[in-house]
Amino acid sequence: MDQADLRSGTWVTYVDGKAAGLRVRRCLLEVVSGPDAGLVREFETHVIRVGARRGSDLTLTDSKVSGLHAEIRLDEQGYRLRDLESTNGTWVAGHRVNDIYVNPGTMIAIGSTRLRFEPLGESIELAISTEDRFGGMVGRSVVMREFFARLARIAATDATVLVTGETGTGKELVAEALHEQSPRTAGAFVVLDCGAIPANLVESELFGHERGAFTGAVTSYAGAFERAHGGTLFLDEVGELPLDLQPKLLRVLERKEIRRVGGSKPIITDIRVVAATNRDLAVEVNRGRFREDLYYRLAVAHVHVPPLRERREDIPLLVDHFLANMPGGDSGKLRPETLDLMRKHDWPGNVRELRNMIERAVLLSEAPGAPLPMHRSSLPPTPRGSLPVMPLGDEKSGPVQVSIDIDVPFKLAKQQLVEEFERRYIHVLLERHGGNISAAARAAGIDRMSIHKILARLGKGKPRP
Repeated sequence: MDQADLRSGTWVTYVDGKAAGLRVRRCLLEVVSGPDAGLVREFETHVIRVGARRGSDLTLTDSKVSGLHAEIRLDEQGYRLRDLESTNGTWVAGHRVNDIYVNPGTMIAIGSTRLRFEPLGESIELAISTEDRFGGMVGRSVVMREFFARLARIAATDATVLVTGETGTGKELVAEALHEQSPRTAGAFVVLDCGAIPANLVESELFGHERGAFTGAVTSYAGAFERAHGGTLFLDEVGELPLDLQPKLLRVLERKEIRRVGGSKPIITDIRVVAATNRDLAVEVNRGRFREDLYYRLAVAHVHVPPLRERREDIPLLVDHFLANMPGGDSGKLRPETLDLMRKHDWPGNVRELRNMIERAVLLSEAPGAPLPMHRSSLPPTPRGSLPVMPLGDEKSGPVQVSIDIDVPFKLAKQQLVEEFERRYIHVLLERHGGNISAAARAAGIDRMSIHKILARLGKGKPRP
């Protein structure tokens, strides 16, 4: 990369034809006018956040600037300016913008302040891992190998971590890997899905309760913080946490002690907290739905999981990985043209969508050992459409016989096929995980309640409240 060519924010360096590192360009922001005129800051990071609150990379005193107002994200395409749903907006050349790539020298107006953005000729190099996996995650792309190297550094510390990313990118796998690679690996790894718990039970699930603390509390209960003592607590979907409980979580994180609901005795907790969300918590702070102080306390270390569309070269490796870990899987059945079509798909559901598609293909295969019959004509009409089910052979259980009876109404025939798929999928899933619904749900990329509901539909259990 020519240092004089300022169009790219990041680029890969090579040694002997092999990727050796990822470089990030240094950038400058200068306050041209406004209350902080004359302020100049240089940055050497992927993301530069501007706002009026502490914790921003560029902190302004302008009263018309929101707490977390806007960000500039560097990537191989350039410099992506994004407004974080600020009150007064972000403006470029007289136009209010939400998400736009900007050029070197662009003037950005926020509140009463005007900023000049200037990429510099210098850059820093980020290390990339020599491995193509970290914990349960796999990836050979440079973006993932840099991600793995960063996770390895964070895992060695005891810092609280905020994991963000789109649905299906594998945020729980990140949390598990951080635990497994940390000094706390011998301790418990406790998962609490903040979005799947009724609001009136969240406090009890977090901190526990004493007998008689509320109606139905017939015994004392150790909450997630107690159960995770000596290990790691993973707070999934932390953005769903009720606003009135957020100050209590903040106090626990700062004091490292809890009190059970209905109890008066403080209980010391020695845990590491990893939180995850698919929401942009900076935006949630501006909306008043998430506390700013809790956001900064959680994001001591902040990692963003890349979506699959930004690492399409990892698709063949991921397919091999999924097939090697399921009955009847055989990557040799994939035609090269099938993988080529996969690389062109946008995967809105990310890695979870890819895995579920492969599992459906195995479970609904029409002929054992048959290659994937996929043609260009079967591509979705839009990049973000869904890929069709592609049959694979299931050498263990044999072919799934799908009989078509056109005398049966379409909706009923479809319902019968879906029910048969659910029955087979859940049977194999639970069998593989020894009947452990929590483990099965994590492996399938769905919540536990979904499995209970499927079992109830199949007459094999009752859905939990």
